[in-house]
Amino acid sequence: MTDVSRPVPAANGANDDDDTFEQDLKDMLKDGPILDNNSSGIQDGNPHETESARIPTNLPKSTIPRSYTVPPGTIWSRSTALRALRNKIVSATTNVPLTSPQRNGEGNRPKKPDFSGFNASKLEGIKNWSMNTYKCTRQLISERLGKASRTVDLELESQIEVLRDTQRKYANILRLARALTSHFYHVVQTQRLLGDAFSDLAQKSPELQEEFCYNADTQRSLCKNGETLLGAMNFFTSGVNTLCNKTMEDTLTTIKSYETARIEYDAYRADLEALQLGPKDPTTQARAAEANVQFQKHKEKFDRLRGDVSIKLKFLEENKVKVMHKQLLLFHNAIAAYFSGNEAELEAVMKRFSIKLQPPNASTPSWLEQHE
Repeated sequence: MTDVSRPVPAANGANDDDDTFEQDLKDMLKDGPILDNNSSGIQDGNPHETESARIPTNLPKSTIPRSYTVPPGTIWSRSTALRALRNKIVSATTNVPLTSPQRNGEGNRPKKPDFSGFNASKLEGIKNWSMNTYKCTRQLISERLGKASRTVDLELESQIEVLRDTQRKYANILRLARALTSHFYHVVQTQRLLGDAFSDLAQKSPELQEEFCYNADTQRSLCKNGETLLGAMNFFTSGVNTLCNKTMEDTLTTIKSYETARIEYDAYRADLEALQLGPKDPTTQARAAEANVQFQKHKEKFDRLRGDVSIKLKFLEENKVKVMHKQLLLFHNAIAAYFSGNEAELEAVMKRFSIKLQPPNASTPSWLEQHE
């Protein structure tokens, strides 16, 4: 290896470049990093720098540092020396070759996503859903603003509105009946405790034993009849709850599906009408044919759900009359028999409607206790 501390002949035509070489080299060395083992401390912010930790800057003209050697016979110019020194500084400080992926930017380049395992049918489903949602939203906004027409079945719409109003009223009846049942349940429990207290005092008060026994028997009788009436009231609230929150709600769920199908039907109908009024070029005709297929598909769905709603409304009305006729008759007869003191009639009412009472000491809690 040749020691490069002595001057190296400049390349042909490089004499003019050597005039500014020394100043450029000094500027680069001042801004450059440390080349020895103490560089880590300097780069970490250690203020105590040593003379050996930096490359000397008072180099003679047309020379390079002693720490770098070149093959014999190499001809140097200013650009060649600067490039060689820059490569040496970068290699000494980073220990990473200039052709590494970090240098040329390939290491930080993000990988392309792999969609090979993604099902094409899912993409198609997402596309169809997005388009359908867009069309329905546009149709709703246009209807709200009065810029689009909507399909209306006046007879069916009136029946739907009556059903919703009926459900609200039945829900109110159910709330009041549950409140009455809860209050009466506490009355019956108080009567039972009062009867037990009278019975206990009858044993401990001989002078008032007869009077206490009369009252204890009365409270026990009222408690027994009250439990029978509670059974009838629970049966009534259970029937109304089933009618209101299950039977009517099932019909309303079908109505919601019908209303959604109506919006889709009107949205695709509006698209088809817009394309039919457009130019008669082949592209528009093809789009109109495709829109007609989608329109017919949603029209069949809309007609089918409209028929389902009509049938369910009819059966719901018949079922409501039948169920409420039985429940209202039971509620009236049981209340009248209890408050008239007719125990035999109250028992007959329970048998007539096939209502089985819960035993007082049963382990399974009653319906009212479960919903308190």
